[in-house]
Amino acid sequence: MKIETWNEEETREFGRKLGKEALPGQVYTLIGDLGVGKTVFTQGFAKGLEIDEPISSPTFTIVQIYEDGRMPFYHFDVYRIGDSSEMDEIGYEDCVYGEGVCLIEWANLIEDILPETYDEIKIEKNPEKGYDYRLITIEKREK
Repeated sequence: MKIETWNEEETREFGRKLGKEALPGQVYTLIGDLGVGKTVFTQGFAKGLEIDEPISSPTFTIVQIYEDGRMPFYHFDVYRIGDSSEMDEIGYEDCVYGEGVCLIEWANLIEDILPETYDEIKIEKNPEKGYDYRLITIEKREK
């Protein structure tokens, strides 16, 4: 599936729609360059899970857990992970194989420990189409 958005609000709204459809046990990976809109998308995703608290990227804490929505939401940002073995220390498996939904930013850095199936969300810019244009591609991945 490919979706084009033309501003932050459309990107956030698409995230909200996807979050509203999310089910317990689902894992989403979020791939995209710095400044492409991963946090904007994630804010919408959290709204779709009925989470009202502010959402920011957990770059330094690696994982942020939100439990006040319709299910637990585990938001990972693994940009600063040096090696995927570091994920054991923060309870990665408990989250990925738990009762909530996971969204993992920069998941390409920990591909070796991703579950057998997950949904990959890729966000890309195209300056020729405008500063706020985004192409969002979602693909089911299986190892």
